[in-house]
Amino acid sequence: METKTKQNGTVKRTTTVKKDVKEQLAKQAMGQDAQEVKQPLVSKATIDLADRIQRFEKLRGLATQRERLVQTLSELTKFNYNQGDSASFYIRDSHNLEFKTTNTNLIKLVTTHLQSTLEARKTEIEQEIIQFEL
Repeated sequence: METKTKQNGTVKRTTTVKKDVKEQLAKQAMGQDAQEVKQPLVSKATIDLADRIQRFEKLRGLATQRERLVQTLSELTKFNYNQGDSASFYIRDSHNLEFKTTNTNLIKLVTTHLQSTLEARKTEIEQEIIQFEL
């Protein structure tokens, strides 16, 4: 403890030691709390970052699927309007077995069904993209 003498001769004792100890303890307590809080945030931020990147990749995949569907629909629409009277439709499997037809009614039926299926899938993907949360 420190003592000071006033000019009138009386001694006043101050408690600067207690204040210093209190301040030091408060700083230590705050420092420990801050370190404890920061550490979980760092690991949580890392987990959140990895999750966010993964979600971003999923969104990118959905956007790519949509682009391919739009391109396929565009090509199918061109085919439907430019078909004319003569068209051939081929289906070939992995064993090279082939189905071929020139029946325009059957071709129109298949392309119409294919177009409606692709448009429905495009709508589903667009809804997923709109509802997607990053």
